[in-house]
Amino acid sequence: MTRRQEGSGAAQLRRSVRRADLRAVPEVRSALRALLGHWGEPGSAEVAELLTSELVTNALVHTGEGAVVTATVAPAGLRVEVRDFTTGEVEPPAAAAPDESTHGRGLILVQSLADAWGVRALGLGKVVWFELHGGRT
Repeated sequence: MTRRQEGSGAAQLRRSVRRADLRAVPEVRSALRALLGHWGEPGSAEVAELLTSELVTNALVHTGEGAVVTATVAPAGLRVEVRDFTTGEVEPPAAAAPDESTHGRGLILVQSLADAWGVRALGLGKVVWFELHGGRT
């Protein structure tokens, strides 16, 4: 679902992802791509898609539950939040392992590419979020 917030110049995407449904990751990317349209500097939308994919995948793989993705694009930039429904901490990024494994590097990408990111604990679950300023709108 995509909606415009009247008078704010913001548009929002909100999507529920079922438990362990990794097929939903490309669907969320596609919906985000449609929301962003011509937003930001060249490459900004692609970075947003990559980081969103990482957070959604993490929520599905590491919690065993579903998730809710909310993306809000406004003149000031983009904020993506991925909410899961299990308690537990998100481990901060550590240095990449010396092997060639790609597992466990999602939050390193988020930390490296986002303008801001964080985790907010909720009564049930948590929200992992990132922001991109994106430049032009």
